Amino acid sequence: MAEITKKDVTVAGVRSLVRECGTPQAREAVVFLHGNPGSGADWIDLSAQVGEFARAIAPDMPGYGKADRPVVFDYTVEGYAAHLGGLLDALGVERAHLVLHDFGGPWGMAWASRHPRAVASVALVNIGVLPDYRWHKYARIWQTPLLGELFMLTSTRGTLRMILNADNPKPLPPAFVDRLYEDIDRGTKRAALKLYRATLDYAGISRALGESLRPLKLPALVVWGKGDAYLPYRFAEVQREYFDVSEVHLLDGCGHWPFIDEPALTAGLIVPFLRRQVTAGGRAAVQGAAD
Repeated sequence: MAEITKKDVTVAGVRSLVRECGTPQAREAVVFLHGNPGSGADWIDLSAQVGEFARAIAPDMPGYGKADRPVVFDYTVEGYAAHLGGLLDALGVERAHLVLHDFGGPWGMAWASRHPRAVASVALVNIGVLPDYRWHKYARIWQTPLLGELFMLTSTRGTLRMILNADNPKPLPPAFVDRLYEDIDRGTKRAALKLYRATLDYAGISRALGESLRPLKLPALVVWGKGDAYLPYRFAEVQREYFDVSEVHLLDGCGHWPFIDEPALTAGLIVPFLRRQVTAGGRAAVQGAAD
């Protein structure tokens, strides 16, 4: 697998840690976006495999991982999309294949809707366009003033492990849960509360993004853990309405993080899809130059 390097990239005064592998000068890249809770470290195994044939980028987005947690930041889907755009500009990425999970979905789709010529394909992992979605129980707590702050205040390593494992088909690896917890501090909690409170109507936001992306007919892969307690797998087939979906894979025994529950199985689906998309893009570029 390709070696992963790390560097800080600052956009409008806000720093993100970026994990990267493959050819650093390549203008085409596979971009991995995490959700809440999470970080670019969620994608280490997958990005290292992709780095064997393409440039792979996995940033920590503001409020998460090792990124800054500014008090003043636009903690909205649009704000994160703008930050992503700044990161890609700074990294010299002109064409992106998006691998999206959780809140990385709306962040990436919002960026793509505003940069239709720059987005090449999407791999949707337990996320996508959710036209009639109703927020899960924890999101509704976080969206409630005072109750959300109290919930965050009383969260511990033990309660995080208990909650995640109670909602997952099988226990998550302790090292994964420990990493999530160690990356959560006061700034992360503040960022999450602001983000969820700015995204009360995710169904409406999602529909609007889907409609803006539908005309692009983006090549897409859908991978969904059937045991996801937060984002029901019934939405997997819905993605065919908005993207040119080649395959939908529903994974038994996997929850919200299928790439953690079954890393080899998930990689065996995502990596070949990305290899095909990157290869197809290269052929198109050569043909365009010949024309």
